[in-house]
Amino acid sequence: MTSIPSCLIALAQAAAVPAAPPPAEPPQIAYAPVLDAEVAPTPIRRAVPPVRTATAFEEDGVQTAKARLFKGGKLVLTNGVSTVEGSSGGGIARWATIAGRQMPGGIGLSTHATAIELPDYGWRSYGVAVGFGDRLELSVSRADFDTRDVGAALGIGQGYTFNMDTFGAKLRVAGDVVYGAAWLPQVAVGIEHKRSRDGALVRALGAADDESTDVTLSATKLVLARSLLVNATVRYTEANELGLLGFGTTAGAGYALQFEGSLGYQLSRRAVVGAEYRSKPDNLGLGEDDWMDIFAAYALTDHLTLTAAYVDLGSIATFSDQRGGFLSAQVAF
Repeated sequence: MTSIPSCLIALAQAAAVPAAPPPAEPPQIAYAPVLDAEVAPTPIRRAVPPVRTATAFEEDGVQTAKARLFKGGKLVLTNGVSTVEGSSGGGIARWATIAGRQMPGGIGLSTHATAIELPDYGWRSYGVAVGFGDRLELSVSRADFDTRDVGAALGIGQGYTFNMDTFGAKLRVAGDVVYGAAWLPQVAVGIEHKRSRDGALVRALGAADDESTDVTLSATKLVLARSLLVNATVRYTEANELGLLGFGTTAGAGYALQFEGSLGYQLSRRAVVGAEYRSKPDNLGLGEDDWMDIFAAYALTDHLTLTAAYVDLGSIATFSDQRGGFLSAQVAF
């Protein structure tokens, strides 16, 4: 048998002997410089509240998110109907209601057309009102007053028509028409700036000016348990025949407090009947009388309301017994 060289035997023995481990080193913590460094405390931040879906005028002010345009939700008829001057209310009396069917956070719209037929005169008015939340109302309207044969008798021309523009604003400051405490009505303050488009003529009749501003304070409540609506409005005005015959008088008569009242009874959620009264000044000495009506309003749909009334407007420009019919249509969203 051939012998194995001694050098190979020596190499095999050396490989079989385990290598000695390296000398142990003391344990170290990784990233010790970072852990030992001083770190400034991070301020605590509050969570950002979610953006609301409302905008317009809510209970807590103006919101900045997306508005809900023309998304109605009010109970039928609780936005009132359009008055002859364009604001929400009854036919001849202003209420504390806000035009449109929008809820808080939304924007609503209403339009109207009104006709009054009297023995010697004819009234036509139309306009639009916008409600922001259940808080603010802005309105504009035009009234045309046809004198028919009276125009010739007064020397101003057969069928002469007086024209008047009214720009209104109303702000709800307390309460709610339907909800909340039964003793607290909805309260609103407002203005109506009126401008006669017959300046030279109304001055010739003795008016001091052809434009002026009424200031109003209204309180309105619907007592659901009794199906009863009650409204009272105080108006500070110098308007002659609502402003159709100008404002004040060159003789010195001017602003005075006047009263407007409404009482309604709900026959159903869509029908209401009632009566209204409105006092008026007699600045020109023409025997201007207070106005009264007996009305019925019916909501054919949630958006369309018709109002019919028997009106007693008394004496207008010395022509007495001006009693007749009132018809108005309102579309609201």
